[in-house]
Amino acid sequence: MNIREQINQYINSQPEPKRSDIEILHKRILQLLPNGKLWFLDGKDEKGNVVSNPNIGYGLLTIKYAGGKTRDFYQIGISANTIGISVYIMGIEDKKYLPATYGKTIGNASVTGYCIKFKNLKDINIDILEVAIVDGVKQTNC
Repeated sequence: MNIREQINQYINSQPEPKRSDIEILHKRILQLLPNGKLWFLDGKDEKGNVVSNPNIGYGLLTIKYAGGKTRDFYQIGISANTIGISVYIMGIEDKKYLPATYGKTIGNASVTGYCIKFKNLKDINIDILEVAIVDGVKQTNC
């Protein structure tokens, strides 16, 4: 199964209204990043153990570790969780930036250094979320 098929299967496996919200987010992020690399992480490690929720990823970010190693990863990710949906904005150096910039205007969401978590799309201002996504991508496209 290719990545697009895995993503569609993942989206379709979600209960409503989460399924519709993730589908809307997926389409909007594809419009924001039309040439971005697509990722699907099933949440399992190399031994097949579940270590995280599955993630849909967009874009390409090279993560540099303290020891000098690098790893390719996505810039933006979305994932269903038990409470709702998480949107990951990876690679922003200043971990106070997202909460300080978007925390008060995005709506009913928890905003950390790299994650915006909310129950439903109707609880947030999706236009502000899109601005945060584009902002994060610009900061990591050095």
